[in-house]
Amino acid sequence: MEPIVEVTGGKVSGRAFEGVAAFLGIPYAAPLVGAARFAAPGAVTPWEGVRAAVEYSATCSQTPYPPAIAALLGTHIRPGDESLTVNVWTPDPSGTDLPVMVWIHGGAFSRGANSIPIYDGASLARGGVVVVGINYRVGIPGFAVLEGAPDNRGLLDQLSALRWVRENIRGFGGDPDNVTVFGESAGAMSIAALLASPAAAGLFGKAVMQSGNGSTAATAEDARKVSAALAAILEIEPTAAAFAAVDSEKLLAAQNQLGLDMVQDPNPDRWGASIIRHGMSLMTLFPIIDDEVVPDPPIDGIAAGRGHDIPLLIGTTSDEFRFFTVGAGIDAAITADILPFLLRRNGLDESLADAYAADRPDASSADLYAAIITDFAFRDSSLRIAELRAQAPAPTFVYEFAWRTPIQHLDACHALELPFVFDTLAAASTLTGPNPPQQLADTMRAAWLAFATTGNPGWSALNPDAQQIMVFDAPDSTVGPIPRQAELAALRNALKR
Repeated sequence: MEPIVEVTGGKVSGRAFEGVAAFLGIPYAAPLVGAARFAAPGAVTPWEGVRAAVEYSATCSQTPYPPAIAALLGTHIRPGDESLTVNVWTPDPSGTDLPVMVWIHGGAFSRGANSIPIYDGASLARGGVVVVGINYRVGIPGFAVLEGAPDNRGLLDQLSALRWVRENIRGFGGDPDNVTVFGESAGAMSIAALLASPAAAGLFGKAVMQSGNGSTAATAEDARKVSAALAAILEIEPTAAAFAAVDSEKLLAAQNQLGLDMVQDPNPDRWGASIIRHGMSLMTLFPIIDDEVVPDPPIDGIAAGRGHDIPLLIGTTSDEFRFFTVGAGIDAAITADILPFLLRRNGLDESLADAYAADRPDASSADLYAAIITDFAFRDSSLRIAELRAQAPAPTFVYEFAWRTPIQHLDACHALELPFVFDTLAAASTLTGPNPPQQLADTMRAAWLAFATTGNPGWSALNPDAQQIMVFDAPDSTVGPIPRQAELAALRNALKR
C-alpha cells in the first residue's frame, strides 16, 4: 500500500521500497510563473485529492555544466515552472521524533538540484533519519539585484523550505526540533549565511558545512554592477518587471555571456571588488549583504557569536581546486609564467608559490596553483570558522577528506566526498572510478548520521588545546593534527600584507 502523508497544500502519496518511503517533488512554494520568478517565494497552491509524489520535479532554471565538468557530474535538468520542491526519504512515515537532515545542494549558485542521483537520501534514511532535499532558485532568478525584487531570493527559498520542514516533518516521522542542515560548496556557503542570519533563528539545531566558506557575500553596490551588465546584454532596465518579461532561455544566455566577460576581464573596477574576490571567476551571482537575510559577511556574523549555540561539523577535501583545474582541463595552461598572474588576480602575493613549493618539490605550476586556491577559497575560511567558535557553547568538529580518486589525477577534489556521505557510490563512478572503497562510505555515512542524531560525529571537537581533526581516507580514517600547517601559515601571512 502506498504511504500517504498530509502536508501544506493537500495529501501526497509516496513509494515504499527496501525499508524506506520516498516522497518526491512536493511543492513548498508557488510555481515560478511570471512575476513570481522574481518575488519572494509564494504560498503553495492547494490541490484536490491525493497527489502522487513519485517523480522528481522540475529543476530551477539553469544551463548544463560545461562538457568537461558534465562528464564528471552528469547533467540533470528538468524543465518546468514548479521547481521549488522538496524530496523526503523516511524510514517510517508513522514513526515519531526521528532526527531530520535537510540537504542544500551546491552548484556555484548557478546550477544544481535535489534530483541529482548522488543526493538520493535512501541510504541515509535507512540509518534512522528523515532526509529532505530542497531546490532553490539559482543564477539570475535567485541572486540578481533588481529594483522591485527582494534580494537573496535563493536564500529566501531555503528559509521557506526550512519553514515547510518545521510545519510538515512530523507527518513523515521527523522531529522538527532536531533538524540538521547539511550542504556542499554553494550549499555550505548558504549554511554559513544561515548560521549568521537572524532570519534563520529556530529553523535548525545543527549544521554541516562541506567544502564551503564564510566569506562569500557581495556588497549590494557591487551586485548592482553585475545586474546592470546583465540588463545591458539584454537591452532592458535592471528591474524585476523587465527581467520577468524575458524568457528563461534568454536570461540564461545573458548569464553565460556575463560569466565569459568576467573571465576575460576580471577588473574589480568594472564588476566590484567583492564580486571578483569572492566569485573568483567561478561565480557571478551569489548572496549579497542585505537588511533581512545577510546583514554582514557570514564570517563576521559568526565572529560576533551568531550561531554559536548550534553544533557544527565542517571540513574540506584535500585537493578541492583540482576539480576546477584538472577537471575542467585547464591545468596544462597554468605554466610558471602564468602562475604569478593568476595569484595576483586573486589578490594573492606571488611569493606564495615558493612557500608551497618548499613542501611540494615535485609539484607543477598547476599543482601549486590548485593547492594555494584550495586553501584560499575553502580550507582557510573553514578553519577560521572553527577557530572563531573554539570557545562557543556548542562544539565544532573538523574533518578533511583525503581519499584520492583515480580519475584524471583529480586526487581528493571538490565534490568527491558527496557519494561517500550519501552512500551513493553506484551513481558516481565517473567521479570515483569503478572500485571506490565502500568501507569509507560506511564510515562517513555513520559519522554524519551520528552527528544528526546526537550532535557528535565520533571524534573530539576542535579546541585551542587539542587541534585534532578527522582525516577520512582508505583503508583507514584517523584523528590527528591539522595537515599542512606550514602552508596554511604562509597563506595567512600573505593575506595580512
